[in-house]
Amino acid sequence: MRFTGQRTESGELRDGFLTSFVNVSCVQPIDGIDEYGAILDGWLSILSQLGFHARHISIYGRVMVWQRRQVQGITLRFRHLDLTLGDIVLLWNADNPQRMAVDLGTSLERLAWARTLQSWNELIFGPLAGAAPPSALDALRTATLLIGNGITPAARGAGGITHRVLATLTPESTRLGVSAAVRSSHNYWTTIAALAVPWPAIAATIEHEITRR
Repeated sequence: MRFTGQRTESGELRDGFLTSFVNVSCVQPIDGIDEYGAILDGWLSILSQLGFHARHISIYGRVMVWQRRQVQGITLRFRHLDLTLGDIVLLWNADNPQRMAVDLGTSLERLAWARTLQSWNELIFGPLAGAAPPSALDALRTATLLIGNGITPAARGAGGITHRVLATLTPESTRLGVSAAVRSSHNYWTTIAALAVPWPAIAATIEHEITRR
């Protein structure tokens, strides 16, 4: 989950961004800069196997060192044609630069978007894309993941995140109900990992939270 996705001036998430997504990443320590290049080369081979020809892949960014507390790093991004897929970060300890690591990441959804060139909303929400505002569908998708893993709405702790997500939903934004969106989201998430809570119970929890306000 991530609440830092880019948004339009009206507050809607821009195409390519979601509050919840399947993270595809490689995070590992390295002993030298050569390993950084080898990991990037291996990633290009994986992208090629997925149908992204290397001649259409470009790496871009500025080789400017940033620092967050005791960690320094350089971030480069990779894209297919004009669509950014993710980034590859070289990290090291500011006090001991020999302690390095690589953090390469993208999302399964963004890879599918680049692979299929579908409309973003239709790719993510399927036939429900026009049934409710994208922000509402995104919130239902995220709430399904949270509640499906037993993280029910609460004032504090992890449940506070679920409460924050559900607080964006209104009866107007879900006037057609939540069951269809929850069931669709539940089907998606369970292709990645089984959810502990069945979709009807998740839908009931969400409906209760919306109507009790």
